[in-house]
Amino acid sequence: MNMKNYLFLPVLLLAVNTVRSQSFKPPHLVRQNNTTQLIVKDKPFLALGGELHNSSVSTPAYMRPIWAKMKAKNVNTLLAPVYWELIEPQEGKFDFAVVDSMILGARKQNLHLGILWFGLFKTTYSTYAPLWVKANLAKYPRVKNKEGEPIPVVSVFSANALQANAKAFKRLMEHIRQIDEKQQTVILAQVENEPGLFYNPRDYSDEATNAYKEGVPADLMSYLTANKANLQPGLDSTWKANGYKTTGGWEDVFGKSVLNDKTPNGLSYFPEELFTAYHYTKFIGKVAAAGKEAYPIPMFINAWPKAAGLMSTPGKYPSGGPVPHLLDIWRANAPAIDFITPNVYASKQGVYALAEQYHRSGNPLFIPEIKQGPEAANLAFWLYGQHDALCVAPFGIDDSPAEEDPFTRTFAAVAQVKELILSHQGKGTMAGIFVDSTVASQSFPLNGFTVKANLVVPRGFAGAATTEKKAPFAGGIVFAAGPDEFIAVGRDYELTFTPTNPNPQKPRVDLDFMEEGTFVNARWVPSRRLNGDEGTGGGGIGAFGVKNNKAGSLRFQKNPTGAYTIVRIKFFRY
Repeated sequence: MNMKNYLFLPVLLLAVNTVRSQSFKPPHLVRQNNTTQLIVKDKPFLALGGELHNSSVSTPAYMRPIWAKMKAKNVNTLLAPVYWELIEPQEGKFDFAVVDSMILGARKQNLHLGILWFGLFKTTYSTYAPLWVKANLAKYPRVKNKEGEPIPVVSVFSANALQANAKAFKRLMEHIRQIDEKQQTVILAQVENEPGLFYNPRDYSDEATNAYKEGVPADLMSYLTANKANLQPGLDSTWKANGYKTTGGWEDVFGKSVLNDKTPNGLSYFPEELFTAYHYTKFIGKVAAAGKEAYPIPMFINAWPKAAGLMSTPGKYPSGGPVPHLLDIWRANAPAIDFITPNVYASKQGVYALAEQYHRSGNPLFIPEIKQGPEAANLAFWLYGQHDALCVAPFGIDDSPAEEDPFTRTFAAVAQVKELILSHQGKGTMAGIFVDSTVASQSFPLNGFTVKANLVVPRGFAGAATTEKKAPFAGGIVFAAGPDEFIAVGRDYELTFTPTNPNPQKPRVDLDFMEEGTFVNARWVPSRRLNGDEGTGGGGIGAFGVKNNKAGSLRFQKNPTGAYTIVRIKFFRY
């Protein structure tokens, strides 16, 4: 063992001994209430995440001042790489000093970790593999392009590469279990990073070409046949167009490998991309299974998504990666991967589309990378409230100070209501909100009302001069708290509540009470009762009389610190 490990070991053993009397199941996923929840220390857990830059945790010294800064951003879970080149610099000789320092640094700040295994594949390339792998092309052959030239990606057709990668990942998970199973600092593991192939739809080495000529494997055809009624639309329509054949070559079964970029949903070089996906999923599925055998915590894979324009064809995005039209292949061949996630750097419409594509039965929504900035920080509310997201994590969270990061305020608000979010997931009693200057209103049914959210100008007391402009966007979450009662989180938007089926005997709506407050240990603690200038006057009463007494309303008051506000509101009918 490396001497550095000896220095960490007494601290780790002391930490283990302090919790020896406690016994928890390892972190795991549970399906309930039509949703999937992450369970940590036997309780549902909502991850408020952030992904560190690729090189940040490569030395303890670099990270030492960063841990406290991350805690100040109100995150509770950091996604951080573990590098194969550092933990096994010589074949068979492991050094977990960096891993130990990472776990201890997070634990000291009461943070959890999701580890990102930078093994053979990081953004498709094998740059994080140790030199004894990268330099030995005879033992660990490379992918080849159409010209027969090797590229810096180790081939998934290499049995030696699979054995070495799986062994290293298994040893890593064994080590984490040994030092962390009781504390559960590490709660998730990502197996590889954005796998697939750039520039080419498939590997053109002799071994890969021979495998392509052998045709569609029988196990894949059996899976597709058994699940024909539930396949992804792109895969199903292409297979159907070729007569639902159950045997034959890749192009016999799935059509010719041609460029098809004339439509947004066109599938270019489809048989070759399916071939790539089949072999990548077999390879990564076995790596994940080896790690899960050592420590069965939730494991996931992330995708560089397909996008319109420059990234619409395989090779422009990683061919064979876990993109929506290939999810069936990933689920068939890599059952040790518990869920599949998209990296999200798109604008609002792209976020909406990816959330819909990845949040499906058996695949909870988890965003390991989202762009930074105020728009994404507001969209996070929508992702948690509308799609039961397990985690939203801006990439490069260590870039900026806490006071300059808009996610600091978002996560402060979400942390206040995380128990509410967890208790409402999958029940249809919660809604996420995002409105902006292009779509300034959003309507949805909730708790017997049609609720409408509108982007507004911040408001102080009645009659005060308005000096601020309307915010460019606003995010929030609304919960049904009881009959005619709601809890709302947000700022810069207002809500109107119109009964979906009005009572003819009591058609009017008015305010019972409205109060700002906080949650302390999941218990509501009001800070002030709102009325008069700070209230809504019930059903839309303004300075010049009643506007609409058949609907209730809520408008957040301006917060002098710019923080998000939590409001509890109850109506009565007459």
